Amino acid sequence: MIKNTTTILGKSSIRFFLVFTVFFIINGCAQKGAYRTDFTPCTFNQSDDCAQSAIQHHAPDQAAEYRLGFVEFDDQGQLHQRKQMEAVLDNYYPIAAKDDVLLILFIHGWHHDARPGDNNIQEFRKLLEKIARIENASANLNNHTPRKILGLYVGWRGESIEVPVLKETTFWERKNTAHEVGLQGVTELLLRLEEIVNVKTGMETIVPKPRNSRFIVIGHSFGGAVLYTALQQVMADRFVDSRPNKIFSDDAKGFGDLVVLMNPAFEAMRFATLYDISQQSCRHYFPSQLPRMAVLTSEKDYATRYAFPIGRFFSTIFETHTTLKRHHCTASGPKEIFIDEGEADRNTIGHFEPYLTHELVPATTKQLRGSDFSYRQLQNTWSKQTHEGTLHFEDVDLIHLGNTQPLNPYLNIYVDGKLIPDHNKIWGDSVISFIRDLIVLSSLPVK
Repeated sequence: MIKNTTTILGKSSIRFFLVFTVFFIINGCAQKGAYRTDFTPCTFNQSDDCAQSAIQHHAPDQAAEYRLGFVEFDDQGQLHQRKQMEAVLDNYYPIAAKDDVLLILFIHGWHHDARPGDNNIQEFRKLLEKIARIENASANLNNHTPRKILGLYVGWRGESIEVPVLKETTFWERKNTAHEVGLQGVTELLLRLEEIVNVKTGMETIVPKPRNSRFIVIGHSFGGAVLYTALQQVMADRFVDSRPNKIFSDDAKGFGDLVVLMNPAFEAMRFATLYDISQQSCRHYFPSQLPRMAVLTSEKDYATRYAFPIGRFFSTIFETHTTLKRHHCTASGPKEIFIDEGEADRNTIGHFEPYLTHELVPATTKQLRGSDFSYRQLQNTWSKQTHEGTLHFEDVDLIHLGNTQPLNPYLNIYVDGKLIPDHNKIWGDSVISFIRDLIVLSSLPVK
């Protein structure tokens, strides 16, 4: 009798534990719906403003003026509300039809979303404000009208469980979701946003002026996976159109004007095609060639350096891999290298040494800039890169590793841990200064 009672109590305890666990997990799940459900434009002055607004306007008619829109996707890569995207685009189109614009998009990574107060949103706001101030200063210096700064924050469910400790186990589940989001609706959004930077030129049918509107896209962590998945084929197609031996040759094209991936969490094998076509015949690039994609990975990003390959080992254990014969483009000509597909499939793009092109380190001597600093001069310096040369920026030095032709538009940069101390701390002043310079470098108006 005692035994039966004990058994019953034991089974009851197990049931209670299971019910409690399920209840705990369900209540610990991150929100599944959209956060930005108000499509009426809202003026943003301080952190508590416009909490549910998908369209925000900061500091109207001031040097720090920018607009910020939100578009959100679900776990299947579908728009939470198509009206949300349409509202943002409808707000931006008339601006871009009238004025030149600088459109900057950001896709967040793991543990983030579009909820009010997310620190990625706060840091993105700071970046937009810095760019706005630079744009105004440059316009005053060069006597032209400053472009309107349009920001777009792409939200997806980077956090599926909010329970402490337990949420750290969602790395692989969220990685799969990131690729799903990239494969689905994000490409449509990106291509429609790209139309915005061309709308003004398209309307100038009599005497079209040079296109001075620009489009920059940034992805962090799994946001980098979302972005690269959405654009990989687009970038390959556009690069091929610029190859030598066709009817005409031109600067290599990419998507928009610059793609920036920060501590991206996807395997190097996905980059193989772009790397190969950019190295084909060790082609030379024109002095006017600007960067089309910059990948920045910290040496201290242990999530992608150690955890990622461990997980990929188990998920690729039954796949077959071979060794590829490829080459680096050194100063003395092509140098044969061998790519281990297994290693490329297990390691992230930023931790796969054969594909690295540059190192980013703290500047040996900081470059002091006055109010009259010319970004045009920075562009001229960029055009004179050499194998294994060093470019000096404000707070950092960019060192060419000698594996690619100078001015190759795809930069895969290994970043000193002092600049980016871990996977998530990407917003340090020195790195943001460098990103800002890349953005300005890639978006200077035509003279």
